[in-house]
Amino acid sequence: MLNVYLSGEIHTSWRNEIIQLCEKEKLDINFSSPNTDHESSDNCGIEILGDEESNYWKDNKGARINSIRTKKAIKDSDVVIVKFGEKYKQWNAAFDAGYASALNKSIIVIHNDDHQHALKEVDASASAVAKDQPQVVRILKYILGGSL
Repeated sequence: MLNVYLSGEIHTSWRNEIIQLCEKEKLDINFSSPNTDHESSDNCGIEILGDEESNYWKDNKGARINSIRTKKAIKDSDVVIVKFGEKYKQWNAAFDAGYASALNKSIIVIHNDDHQHALKEVDASASAVAKDQPQVVRILKYILGGSL
């Protein structure tokens, strides 16, 4: 079984698309990801540790708790897939790619050609750079069975 962490933008269904395509191919993959429920991700710090007077400290608490979860999932993964979306800047995805690289994890990056220059350093640390989810699934299929 391959353990794959799905990092990056949370405003589209790209994760479900990869999971469904892998299921269709009958690939033996265990997927994990960050908390994609924006509200609970943003509020986990104050829900667990108590309210804060400023948004800075609210965000700080939540980010630290989320980083524990993220670091564990990346450490436990074999492959990290990082998707950079069209609309929003995914600074957390860039961090995830850097952390995965530091742990010598295999990284697959997904983004369109418009982001090539901005993400050149992230791409340089990746094992592969794909343009879409079907390309990623083909890579995963090849990793698991050597077939195209």
